[in-house]
Amino acid sequence: MVLPVAFFGVFFAYPVVAIVGRGLTADDGAWRLGRLGDVLGRPDVLDVLWFTTWQALASTALTLLIALPGAYVFARFDFPGKALLRAVVTVPFVLPTVVVGTAFLALLGRGGLLDELWGVRLDTTVWAILLAHVFFNYAVVVRTVGGLWSQLDPRQEEAARVLGASRFGAWRRVTLPALGPAVAAASLMVFLFTYTSFGIVQILGGPAYRTLEAEVYRQTAQLLDLPTAAVLTLVQFAAVGAILVLHARTVRKRETALRLVDAGSTARRPRGAGQWALLGGVLLSAVLLLLLPLTVLVRRSFDGGLGYYRALQDVSASGGTFLVPPLEAVGNSLEYAAVATGIALLVGGLAAAALARRAGRFVRGFDALLMLPLGVSAVTVGFGFLIALDEPPLDLRSSWILVPLAQALVGVPFVVRTMLPVLRAVDVRLREAAAVLGASPWRVWREVDLPLVGRALAVAAGFAFAVSLGEFGATVFIARPDNPTLPVAVARLLGRPGDLNYGQAMALSTILMVVCAVALLLLERIRADRAGEW
Repeated sequence: MVLPVAFFGVFFAYPVVAIVGRGLTADDGAWRLGRLGDVLGRPDVLDVLWFTTWQALASTALTLLIALPGAYVFARFDFPGKALLRAVVTVPFVLPTVVVGTAFLALLGRGGLLDELWGVRLDTTVWAILLAHVFFNYAVVVRTVGGLWSQLDPRQEEAARVLGASRFGAWRRVTLPALGPAVAAASLMVFLFTYTSFGIVQILGGPAYRTLEAEVYRQTAQLLDLPTAAVLTLVQFAAVGAILVLHARTVRKRETALRLVDAGSTARRPRGAGQWALLGGVLLSAVLLLLLPLTVLVRRSFDGGLGYYRALQDVSASGGTFLVPPLEAVGNSLEYAAVATGIALLVGGLAAAALARRAGRFVRGFDALLMLPLGVSAVTVGFGFLIALDEPPLDLRSSWILVPLAQALVGVPFVVRTMLPVLRAVDVRLREAAAVLGASPWRVWREVDLPLVGRALAVAAGFAFAVSLGEFGATVFIARPDNPTLPVAVARLLGRPGDLNYGQAMALSTILMVVCAVALLLLERIRADRAGEW
Protein backbone atom coordinates (compact mmCIF):
# COMPACT_ATOMS: atom_id res chain seq x y z
CA MET A 1 0.00 0.00 0.00
CA VAL A 2 2.93 2.37 0.66
CA LEU A 3 4.12 2.62 -2.95
CA PRO A 4 0.64 3.27 -4.48
CA VAL A 5 -0.14 5.89 -1.82
CA ALA A 6 3.22 7.60 -2.37
CA PHE A 7 2.82 7.48 -6.18
CA PHE A 8 -0.62 9.09 -6.11
CA GLY A 9 0.44 11.56 -3.44
CA VAL A 10 3.47 12.82 -5.38
CA PHE A 11 2.28 12.61 -8.98
CA PHE A 12 -1.44 13.27 -8.61
CA ALA A 13 -2.44 15.02 -5.39
CA TYR A 14 0.63 17.29 -5.17
CA PRO A 15 0.39 18.73 -8.74
CA VAL A 16 -3.38 19.22 -8.49
CA VAL A 17 -3.15 20.93 -5.09
CA ALA A 18 -0.24 23.07 -6.32
CA ILE A 19 -2.04 24.49 -9.33
CA VAL A 20 -5.35 24.94 -7.50
CA GLY A 21 -3.54 26.63 -4.62
CA ARG A 22 -1.74 28.97 -6.99
CA GLY A 23 -5.04 29.96 -8.55
CA LEU A 24 -6.77 30.63 -5.22
CA THR A 25 -4.00 32.57 -3.47
CA ALA A 26 -2.92 36.19 -3.86
CA ASP A 27 0.60 37.46 -4.42
CA ASP A 28 1.15 37.73 -0.66
CA GLY A 29 0.24 34.06 -0.18
CA ALA A 30 -3.16 34.72 1.42
CA TRP A 31 -6.11 32.57 0.34
CA ARG A 32 -8.77 34.30 -1.72
CA LEU A 33 -11.73 31.96 -1.31
CA GLY A 34 -14.05 34.73 -2.40
CA ARG A 35 -12.93 33.91 -5.93
CA LEU A 36 -15.16 30.85 -5.77
CA GLY A 37 -18.30 32.96 -5.65
CA ASP A 38 -16.96 35.47 -8.15
CA VAL A 39 -16.18 32.83 -10.76
CA LEU A 40 -19.29 30.71 -10.22
CA GLY A 41 -21.47 33.78 -10.56
CA ARG A 42 -20.23 34.61 -14.05
CA PRO A 43 -22.78 33.92 -16.82
CA ASP A 44 -20.19 32.34 -19.13
CA VAL A 45 -19.10 29.90 -16.38
CA LEU A 46 -22.72 29.02 -15.58
CA ASP A 47 -23.28 28.29 -19.28
CA VAL A 48 -20.29 25.93 -19.26
CA LEU A 49 -21.56 24.14 -16.12
CA TRP A 50 -25.03 23.77 -17.60
CA PHE A 51 -23.78 22.44 -20.94
CA THR A 52 -21.36 20.03 -19.24
CA THR A 53 -24.14 18.54 -17.12
CA TRP A 54 -26.93 18.28 -19.65
CA GLN A 55 -24.77 16.90 -22.46
CA ALA A 56 -23.46 14.24 -20.05
CA LEU A 57 -27.02 13.30 -19.09
CA ALA A 58 -28.11 13.23 -22.74
CA SER A 59 -25.05 11.21 -23.77
CA THR A 60 -25.68 8.68 -20.98
CA ALA A 61 -29.36 8.25 -21.87
CA LEU A 62 -28.60 7.89 -25.58
CA THR A 63 -25.82 5.39 -24.90
CA LEU A 64 -28.12 3.23 -22.74
CA LEU A 65 -30.86 3.38 -25.36
CA ILE A 66 -28.56 2.17 -28.14
CA ALA A 67 -26.24 -0.16 -26.20
CA LEU A 68 -28.65 -2.14 -23.96
CA PRO A 69 -30.00 -4.19 -26.91
CA GLY A 70 -26.38 -4.97 -27.77
CA ALA A 71 -25.74 -6.08 -24.18
CA TYR A 72 -28.69 -8.48 -24.43
CA VAL A 73 -27.52 -9.89 -27.77
CA PHE A 74 -23.99 -10.55 -26.49
CA ALA A 75 -25.34 -12.09 -23.28
CA ARG A 76 -28.07 -14.34 -24.68
CA PHE A 77 -27.22 -15.10 -28.32
CA ASP A 78 -24.51 -17.27 -29.82
CA PHE A 79 -23.63 -16.52 -33.43
CA PRO A 80 -20.63 -16.80 -35.79
CA GLY A 81 -18.04 -14.06 -35.37
CA LYS A 82 -19.21 -13.17 -31.86
CA ALA A 83 -15.68 -13.01 -30.38
CA LEU A 84 -14.44 -10.81 -33.23
CA LEU A 85 -17.43 -8.49 -32.89
CA ARG A 86 -16.86 -8.26 -29.14
CA ALA A 87 -13.32 -7.03 -29.82
CA VAL A 88 -14.55 -4.58 -32.50
CA VAL A 89 -17.14 -3.18 -30.08
CA THR A 90 -14.43 -2.57 -27.47
CA VAL A 91 -11.97 -0.86 -29.82
CA PRO A 92 -13.70 2.57 -29.66
CA PHE A 93 -13.39 2.67 -25.87
CA VAL A 94 -9.61 2.45 -25.90
CA LEU A 95 -9.19 4.72 -28.90
CA PRO A 96 -7.79 8.14 -28.00
CA THR A 97 -10.51 10.77 -27.87
CA VAL A 98 -8.52 12.69 -30.47
CA VAL A 99 -8.93 9.79 -32.90
CA VAL A 100 -12.66 9.55 -32.12
CA GLY A 101 -13.06 13.26 -32.76
CA THR A 102 -11.05 13.00 -35.98
CA ALA A 103 -13.13 10.03 -37.20
CA PHE A 104 -16.40 11.89 -36.68
CA LEU A 105 -14.90 14.99 -38.24
CA ALA A 106 -14.18 12.90 -41.35
CA LEU A 107 -17.78 11.62 -41.27
CA LEU A 108 -19.72 14.73 -40.29
CA GLY A 109 -17.40 17.67 -41.01
CA ARG A 110 -16.31 19.68 -44.05
CA GLY A 111 -15.80 17.36 -46.97
CA GLY A 112 -17.04 14.43 -44.91
CA LEU A 113 -19.30 11.62 -46.08
CA LEU A 114 -22.54 13.43 -45.15
CA ASP A 115 -21.26 16.61 -46.77
CA GLU A 116 -20.41 14.74 -49.99
CA LEU A 117 -23.71 12.84 -50.19
CA TRP A 118 -26.28 15.35 -48.95
CA GLY A 119 -24.42 18.57 -48.24
CA VAL A 120 -25.03 18.19 -44.48
CA ARG A 121 -22.45 19.15 -41.87
CA LEU A 122 -22.88 18.34 -38.18
CA ASP A 123 -19.47 19.34 -36.84
CA THR A 124 -19.61 22.23 -34.36
CA THR A 125 -23.07 20.98 -33.36
CA VAL A 126 -24.12 19.19 -30.20
CA TRP A 127 -25.29 16.17 -32.23
CA ALA A 128 -21.74 15.41 -33.32
CA ILE A 129 -20.63 15.47 -29.68
CA LEU A 130 -23.48 13.20 -28.53
CA LEU A 131 -22.91 10.64 -31.31
CA ALA A 132 -19.17 10.56 -30.64
CA HIS A 133 -19.84 10.00 -26.94
CA VAL A 134 -22.14 7.07 -27.74
CA PHE A 135 -19.46 5.66 -30.05
CA PHE A 136 -16.85 5.96 -27.29
CA ASN A 137 -18.96 4.52 -24.44
CA TYR A 138 -20.95 1.81 -26.24
CA ALA A 139 -18.56 -0.87 -24.94
CA VAL A 140 -18.94 0.30 -21.32
CA VAL A 141 -22.62 -0.69 -21.32
CA VAL A 142 -22.20 -3.84 -23.43
CA ARG A 143 -19.34 -5.18 -21.29
CA THR A 144 -20.62 -4.15 -17.86
CA VAL A 145 -24.31 -4.97 -18.28
CA GLY A 146 -23.83 -7.84 -20.75
CA GLY A 147 -21.29 -9.50 -18.45
CA LEU A 148 -23.85 -9.74 -15.65
CA TRP A 149 -26.76 -10.50 -17.97
CA SER A 150 -24.94 -13.55 -19.33
CA GLN A 151 -24.70 -14.95 -15.78
CA LEU A 152 -28.39 -14.56 -14.90
CA ASP A 153 -30.25 -17.84 -14.99
CA PRO A 154 -32.95 -17.51 -17.70
CA ARG A 155 -35.02 -20.18 -15.95
CA GLN A 156 -36.01 -17.65 -13.30
CA GLU A 157 -37.71 -15.51 -15.92
CA GLU A 158 -39.24 -18.61 -17.52
CA ALA A 159 -40.67 -19.62 -14.16
CA ALA A 160 -42.36 -16.22 -13.86
CA ARG A 161 -43.86 -16.72 -17.32
CA VAL A 162 -45.22 -20.12 -16.27
CA LEU A 163 -46.86 -18.47 -13.26
CA GLY A 164 -48.77 -16.14 -15.57
CA ALA A 165 -46.52 -13.11 -15.98
CA SER A 166 -46.24 -11.52 -19.41
CA ARG A 167 -42.87 -11.41 -21.17
CA PHE A 168 -42.39 -7.76 -20.24
CA GLY A 169 -43.73 -8.31 -16.71
CA ALA A 170 -41.33 -11.19 -16.11
CA TRP A 171 -38.43 -9.12 -17.38
CA ARG A 172 -39.43 -6.10 -15.27
CA ARG A 173 -39.92 -8.07 -12.03
CA VAL A 174 -37.14 -10.67 -12.31
CA THR A 175 -34.37 -9.61 -14.70
CA LEU A 176 -34.41 -5.85 -14.34
CA PRO A 177 -33.91 -5.80 -10.53
CA ALA A 178 -30.95 -8.18 -10.92
CA LEU A 179 -29.47 -6.00 -13.67
CA GLY A 180 -30.03 -2.80 -11.70
CA PRO A 181 -26.55 -2.56 -10.10
CA ALA A 182 -24.81 -3.23 -13.43
CA VAL A 183 -26.97 -0.68 -15.30
CA ALA A 184 -26.34 1.87 -12.56
CA ALA A 185 -22.58 1.22 -12.60
CA ALA A 186 -22.42 1.51 -16.40
CA SER A 187 -24.54 4.68 -16.37
CA LEU A 188 -22.30 6.33 -13.79
CA MET A 189 -19.15 5.46 -15.73
CA VAL A 190 -20.61 6.80 -18.99
CA PHE A 191 -21.70 9.97 -17.19
CA LEU A 192 -18.22 10.32 -15.70
CA PHE A 193 -16.45 9.96 -19.04
CA THR A 194 -18.82 12.35 -20.84
CA TYR A 195 -18.85 14.88 -17.98
CA THR A 196 -15.06 15.15 -18.22
CA SER A 197 -14.92 14.97 -22.03
CA PHE A 198 -12.13 17.02 -23.60
CA GLY A 199 -10.68 15.78 -26.88
CA ILE A 200 -14.06 15.09 -28.52
CA VAL A 201 -15.50 18.46 -27.48
CA GLN A 202 -12.31 20.28 -28.46
CA ILE A 203 -12.41 18.89 -32.01
CA LEU A 204 -16.15 18.65 -32.71
CA GLY A 205 -17.66 21.34 -30.49
CA GLY A 206 -15.90 24.39 -31.82
CA PRO A 207 -16.00 27.64 -29.85
CA ALA A 208 -19.74 27.37 -29.15
CA TYR A 209 -19.61 24.25 -26.95
CA ARG A 210 -17.23 23.77 -24.03
CA THR A 211 -17.28 21.29 -21.16
CA LEU A 212 -15.57 21.98 -17.85
CA GLU A 213 -12.46 20.15 -19.05
CA ALA A 214 -12.30 22.13 -22.29
CA GLU A 215 -12.87 25.38 -20.40
CA VAL A 216 -10.07 24.56 -17.93
CA TYR A 217 -7.76 24.09 -20.91
CA ARG A 218 -8.86 27.39 -22.45
CA GLN A 219 -8.42 29.29 -19.19
CA THR A 220 -4.94 27.86 -18.54
CA ALA A 221 -3.35 27.47 -21.98
CA GLN A 222 -4.97 30.35 -23.86
CA LEU A 223 -6.12 32.96 -21.33
CA LEU A 224 -3.64 32.18 -18.51
CA ASP A 225 -6.47 32.76 -16.01
CA LEU A 226 -5.44 30.40 -13.20
CA PRO A 227 -8.07 31.58 -10.65
CA THR A 228 -10.93 30.66 -12.98
CA ALA A 229 -9.26 27.37 -13.93
CA ALA A 230 -8.72 26.54 -10.24
CA VAL A 231 -12.39 27.12 -9.37
CA LEU A 232 -13.56 25.01 -12.30
CA THR A 233 -11.16 22.26 -11.27
CA LEU A 234 -12.62 22.24 -7.75
CA VAL A 235 -16.15 22.03 -9.16
CA GLN A 236 -15.21 19.12 -11.38
CA PHE A 237 -13.36 17.44 -8.52
CA ALA A 238 -16.47 17.64 -6.29
CA ALA A 239 -18.72 16.27 -9.03
CA VAL A 240 -16.35 13.42 -9.86
CA GLY A 241 -15.98 12.54 -6.17
CA ALA A 242 -19.75 12.23 -5.80
CA ILE A 243 -20.00 10.09 -8.93
CA LEU A 244 -17.23 7.76 -7.73
CA VAL A 245 -18.86 7.30 -4.31
CA LEU A 246 -22.09 6.26 -6.02
CA HIS A 247 -20.17 4.01 -8.42
CA ALA A 248 -18.34 2.25 -5.57
CA ARG A 249 -21.68 1.42 -3.92
CA THR A 250 -23.19 0.09 -7.15
CA VAL A 251 -20.11 -2.04 -7.82
CA ARG A 252 -20.39 -3.63 -4.36
CA LYS A 253 -24.05 -4.41 -5.04
CA ARG A 254 -23.10 -5.86 -8.42
CA GLU A 255 -20.43 -8.11 -6.88
CA THR A 256 -23.00 -9.30 -4.34
CA ALA A 257 -25.42 -10.11 -7.14
CA LEU A 258 -22.75 -12.00 -9.06
CA ARG A 259 -22.39 -14.45 -6.18
CA LEU A 260 -26.08 -15.25 -6.35
CA VAL A 261 -26.49 -16.11 -10.01
CA ASP A 262 -25.66 -19.06 -12.16
CA ALA A 263 -22.25 -18.53 -13.77
CA GLY A 264 -22.85 -20.98 -16.61
CA SER A 265 -23.18 -20.00 -20.24
CA THR A 266 -26.70 -18.96 -21.20
CA ALA A 267 -26.01 -18.01 -24.82
CA ARG A 268 -27.83 -19.87 -27.61
CA ARG A 269 -28.62 -19.39 -31.26
CA PRO A 270 -31.47 -16.95 -31.98
CA ARG A 271 -34.90 -18.50 -32.41
CA GLY A 272 -37.75 -17.08 -34.39
CA ALA A 273 -38.04 -14.05 -36.62
CA GLY A 274 -38.12 -11.61 -33.70
CA GLN A 275 -34.78 -12.69 -32.26
CA TRP A 276 -33.12 -12.78 -35.65
CA ALA A 277 -34.47 -9.29 -36.35
CA LEU A 278 -33.08 -8.07 -33.01
CA LEU A 279 -29.67 -9.57 -33.83
CA GLY A 280 -29.73 -7.99 -37.28
CA GLY A 281 -30.71 -4.61 -35.84
CA VAL A 282 -27.88 -4.68 -33.32
CA LEU A 283 -25.37 -5.68 -35.99
CA LEU A 284 -26.61 -2.91 -38.29
CA SER A 285 -26.41 -0.29 -35.53
CA ALA A 286 -22.89 -1.47 -34.66
CA VAL A 287 -21.82 -1.13 -38.28
CA LEU A 288 -23.33 2.35 -38.67
CA LEU A 289 -22.24 3.71 -35.32
CA LEU A 290 -18.90 1.98 -34.74
CA LEU A 291 -17.47 0.88 -38.07
CA LEU A 292 -18.66 3.64 -40.40
CA PRO A 293 -16.73 6.51 -38.73
CA LEU A 294 -13.55 4.42 -38.59
CA THR A 295 -13.97 3.32 -42.22
CA VAL A 296 -14.43 6.93 -43.34
CA LEU A 297 -11.34 7.90 -41.33
CA VAL A 298 -9.23 5.29 -43.13
CA ARG A 299 -10.64 6.30 -46.52
CA ARG A 300 -9.85 9.97 -45.95
CA SER A 301 -6.28 9.08 -44.99
CA PHE A 302 -5.85 7.52 -48.46
CA ASP A 303 -7.48 10.35 -50.44
CA GLY A 304 -4.10 11.23 -51.85
CA GLY A 305 -2.98 7.63 -52.25
CA LEU A 306 0.00 7.17 -49.95
CA GLY A 307 0.85 10.85 -50.16
CA TYR A 308 -0.29 11.74 -46.65
CA TYR A 309 1.63 8.80 -45.19
CA ARG A 310 4.79 9.76 -47.10
CA ALA A 311 4.43 13.34 -45.86
CA LEU A 312 4.63 12.07 -42.29
CA GLN A 313 8.31 11.33 -42.93
CA ASP A 314 9.09 14.92 -43.94
CA VAL A 315 9.42 17.54 -41.20
CA SER A 316 8.88 20.38 -43.69
CA ALA A 317 5.50 18.98 -44.81
CA SER A 318 3.89 20.04 -41.52
CA GLY A 319 4.66 23.70 -42.17
CA GLY A 320 6.72 24.19 -39.02
CA THR A 321 4.28 22.40 -36.71
CA PHE A 322 6.99 19.95 -35.57
CA LEU A 323 10.74 19.95 -35.06
CA VAL A 324 10.90 16.31 -36.17
CA PRO A 325 9.04 14.30 -38.82
CA PRO A 326 5.50 13.56 -37.54
CA LEU A 327 6.06 9.83 -38.07
CA GLU A 328 8.51 9.85 -35.15
CA ALA A 329 5.46 10.32 -32.91
CA VAL A 330 4.64 6.64 -33.51
CA GLY A 331 7.90 5.44 -31.96
CA ASN A 332 7.65 8.01 -29.17
CA SER A 333 4.15 6.89 -28.25
CA LEU A 334 5.07 3.20 -28.23
CA GLU A 335 8.09 3.83 -25.99
CA TYR A 336 6.18 6.07 -23.60
CA ALA A 337 3.24 3.65 -23.44
CA ALA A 338 5.53 0.69 -22.69
CA VAL A 339 7.15 2.52 -19.76
CA ALA A 340 3.76 3.78 -18.53
CA THR A 341 2.37 0.24 -18.67
CA GLY A 342 5.22 -1.04 -16.49
CA ILE A 343 4.60 1.71 -13.94
CA ALA A 344 0.83 1.12 -13.99
CA LEU A 345 1.24 -2.64 -13.49
CA LEU A 346 3.61 -2.14 -10.55
CA VAL A 347 1.51 0.50 -8.79
CA GLY A 348 -1.88 -0.94 -9.74
CA GLY A 349 -0.88 -4.53 -8.99
CA LEU A 350 0.34 -3.63 -5.50
CA ALA A 351 -2.78 -1.56 -4.87
CA ALA A 352 -5.08 -4.38 -6.02
CA ALA A 353 -3.23 -6.92 -3.86
CA ALA A 354 -3.55 -4.66 -0.81
CA LEU A 355 -7.23 -3.95 -1.42
CA ALA A 356 -7.99 -7.65 -1.90
CA ARG A 357 -6.51 -8.57 1.50
CA ARG A 358 -7.87 -5.70 3.58
CA ALA A 359 -11.27 -4.26 4.42
CA GLY A 360 -12.66 -1.19 6.10
CA ARG A 361 -13.56 2.39 5.31
CA PHE A 362 -9.96 3.41 4.61
CA VAL A 363 -9.59 0.66 2.05
CA ARG A 364 -12.89 1.57 0.36
CA GLY A 365 -11.86 5.21 0.32
CA PHE A 366 -8.51 4.41 -1.25
CA ASP A 367 -10.26 2.20 -3.81
CA ALA A 368 -12.39 5.18 -4.86
CA LEU A 369 -9.34 7.46 -4.80
CA LEU A 370 -7.61 5.28 -7.37
CA MET A 371 -10.39 6.11 -9.84
CA LEU A 372 -9.99 9.89 -9.52
CA PRO A 373 -7.45 10.25 -12.37
CA LEU A 374 -10.19 9.11 -14.77
CA GLY A 375 -12.39 12.02 -13.75
CA VAL A 376 -10.24 14.83 -12.43
CA SER A 377 -9.11 17.27 -15.09
CA ALA A 378 -6.16 15.77 -16.94
CA VAL A 379 -5.44 19.28 -18.14
CA THR A 380 -5.01 20.35 -14.51
CA VAL A 381 -2.72 17.39 -13.82
CA GLY A 382 -0.54 18.17 -16.85
CA PHE A 383 -0.26 21.86 -16.08
CA GLY A 384 0.29 20.96 -12.42
CA PHE A 385 3.28 18.85 -13.45
CA LEU A 386 4.87 21.94 -14.96
CA ILE A 387 4.05 24.08 -11.91
CA ALA A 388 4.91 21.63 -9.13
CA LEU A 389 7.66 19.35 -10.44
CA ASP A 390 10.17 22.12 -11.04
CA GLU A 391 12.46 21.95 -8.02
CA PRO A 392 14.98 19.31 -6.85
CA PRO A 393 14.61 16.46 -6.09
CA LEU A 394 11.51 16.49 -8.31
CA ASP A 395 12.67 18.77 -11.09
CA LEU A 396 11.33 16.63 -13.93
CA ARG A 397 10.16 19.24 -16.43
CA SER A 398 12.98 18.46 -18.85
CA SER A 399 12.88 14.70 -18.24
CA TRP A 400 11.30 12.24 -20.65
CA ILE A 401 9.81 10.28 -17.71
CA LEU A 402 7.21 12.99 -17.14
CA VAL A 403 5.02 11.76 -20.03
CA PRO A 404 4.93 8.07 -18.92
CA LEU A 405 4.15 9.17 -15.35
CA ALA A 406 1.13 11.15 -16.56
CA GLN A 407 0.00 8.25 -18.74
CA ALA A 408 0.43 5.75 -15.89
CA LEU A 409 -1.98 7.77 -13.74
CA VAL A 410 -4.71 6.90 -16.25
CA GLY A 411 -3.59 3.28 -16.60
CA VAL A 412 -3.54 2.41 -12.88
CA PRO A 413 -7.38 2.47 -12.45
CA PHE A 414 -7.77 -0.01 -15.30
CA VAL A 415 -5.17 -2.33 -13.75
CA VAL A 416 -6.90 -2.20 -10.35
CA ARG A 417 -10.41 -2.69 -11.74
CA THR A 418 -9.21 -5.64 -13.85
CA MET A 419 -7.18 -7.47 -11.21
CA LEU A 420 -9.12 -6.76 -8.01
CA PRO A 421 -12.11 -9.09 -8.62
CA VAL A 422 -9.74 -11.90 -9.61
CA LEU A 423 -7.57 -11.46 -6.51
CA ARG A 424 -10.67 -11.41 -4.30
CA ALA A 425 -11.76 -14.69 -5.86
CA VAL A 426 -8.53 -16.47 -4.80
CA ASP A 427 -9.27 -18.89 -1.95
CA VAL A 428 -7.57 -17.44 1.14
CA ARG A 429 -6.93 -20.98 2.40
CA LEU A 430 -4.38 -21.47 -0.39
CA ARG A 431 -2.36 -18.53 0.93
CA GLU A 432 -2.70 -19.74 4.51
CA ALA A 433 -1.53 -23.24 3.57
CA ALA A 434 1.52 -21.84 1.79
CA ALA A 435 2.34 -19.66 4.80
CA VAL A 436 2.01 -22.60 7.20
CA LEU A 437 4.49 -24.50 5.03
CA GLY A 438 7.02 -21.69 5.57
CA ALA A 439 6.56 -19.52 2.46
CA SER A 440 7.31 -15.84 2.86
CA PRO A 441 4.64 -13.29 1.79
CA TRP A 442 6.58 -12.62 -1.43
CA ARG A 443 6.78 -16.33 -2.22
CA VAL A 444 3.07 -16.76 -1.47
CA TRP A 445 2.30 -14.02 -3.99
CA ARG A 446 4.72 -15.47 -6.57
CA GLU A 447 3.62 -19.12 -6.31
CA VAL A 448 -0.06 -18.84 -5.34
CA ASP A 449 -1.55 -15.55 -6.51
CA LEU A 450 0.47 -14.87 -9.64
CA PRO A 451 -0.32 -18.15 -11.47
CA LEU A 452 -4.03 -17.63 -10.75
CA VAL A 453 -4.14 -14.01 -11.90
CA GLY A 454 -1.68 -14.28 -14.79
CA ARG A 455 -4.31 -13.90 -17.50
CA ALA A 456 -5.94 -10.98 -15.73
CA LEU A 457 -2.50 -9.38 -15.46
CA ALA A 458 -2.07 -9.70 -19.22
CA VAL A 459 -5.48 -8.11 -19.81
CA ALA A 460 -4.60 -5.29 -17.41
CA ALA A 461 -1.32 -4.72 -19.25
CA GLY A 462 -3.14 -4.51 -22.57
CA PHE A 463 -5.67 -1.99 -21.34
CA ALA A 464 -3.00 0.10 -19.62
CA PHE A 465 -0.94 0.13 -22.83
CA ALA A 466 -3.92 1.15 -24.95
CA VAL A 467 -5.10 3.99 -22.70
CA SER A 468 -1.52 5.21 -22.28
CA LEU A 469 -1.19 5.46 -26.05
CA GLY A 470 -4.26 7.65 -26.18
CA GLU A 471 -3.72 9.96 -23.19
CA PHE A 472 -4.06 13.54 -24.39
CA GLY A 473 -5.28 15.97 -21.71
CA ALA A 474 -2.11 15.95 -19.60
CA THR A 475 0.35 15.03 -22.36
CA VAL A 476 -0.56 18.07 -24.45
CA PHE A 477 1.15 20.22 -21.80
CA ILE A 478 4.26 18.16 -21.13
CA ALA A 479 5.15 16.46 -24.43
CA ARG A 480 8.19 18.26 -25.87
CA PRO A 481 8.10 19.59 -29.46
CA ASP A 482 10.97 17.29 -30.43
CA ASN A 483 9.21 14.23 -28.89
CA PRO A 484 5.48 14.51 -29.63
CA THR A 485 3.06 11.67 -28.92
CA LEU A 486 0.53 10.49 -31.49
CA PRO A 487 -2.54 12.21 -29.94
CA VAL A 488 -0.62 15.48 -29.53
CA ALA A 489 0.63 15.27 -33.12
CA VAL A 490 -2.90 14.66 -34.43
CA ALA A 491 -4.30 17.62 -32.47
CA ARG A 492 -1.56 19.95 -33.68
CA LEU A 493 -2.05 18.93 -37.31
CA LEU A 494 -5.81 19.48 -37.03
CA GLY A 495 -5.13 22.93 -35.60
CA ARG A 496 -3.19 23.97 -38.72
CA PRO A 497 -4.92 25.02 -41.96
CA GLY A 498 -4.44 23.19 -45.23
CA ASP A 499 -5.48 19.89 -46.78
CA LEU A 500 -2.01 18.38 -46.30
CA ASN A 501 -2.08 18.90 -42.53
CA TYR A 502 -5.63 17.54 -42.39
CA GLY A 503 -4.65 14.47 -44.40
CA GLN A 504 -1.61 13.84 -42.21
CA ALA A 505 -3.87 14.01 -39.13
CA MET A 506 -6.11 11.38 -40.72
CA ALA A 507 -3.11 9.18 -41.50
CA LEU A 508 -1.68 9.41 -37.97
CA SER A 509 -5.14 8.71 -36.50
CA THR A 510 -5.43 5.62 -38.69
CA ILE A 511 -2.04 4.36 -37.49
CA LEU A 512 -3.04 4.91 -33.87
CA MET A 513 -6.37 3.18 -34.43
CA VAL A 514 -4.67 0.12 -35.95
CA VAL A 515 -2.25 -0.16 -33.00
CA CYS A 516 -5.14 -0.01 -30.50
CA ALA A 517 -7.21 -2.51 -32.50
CA VAL A 518 -4.35 -5.01 -32.60
CA ALA A 519 -3.92 -4.68 -28.83
CA LEU A 520 -7.65 -5.39 -28.30
CA LEU A 521 -7.65 -8.41 -30.62
CA LEU A 522 -4.75 -9.85 -28.66
CA LEU A 523 -6.65 -9.24 -25.42
CA GLU A 524 -9.62 -11.23 -26.73
CA ARG A 525 -7.32 -14.24 -27.14
CA ILE A 526 -6.08 -14.10 -23.53
CA ARG A 527 -9.19 -12.70 -21.85
CA ALA A 528 -9.44 -13.81 -18.23
CA ASP A 529 -12.67 -15.40 -17.08
CA ARG A 530 -13.24 -12.80 -14.35
CA ALA A 531 -11.18 -9.83 -15.47
CA GLY A 532 -13.05 -7.15 -13.59
CA GLU A 533 -15.40 -4.78 -15.41
CA TRP A 534 -14.24 -6.17 -18.76
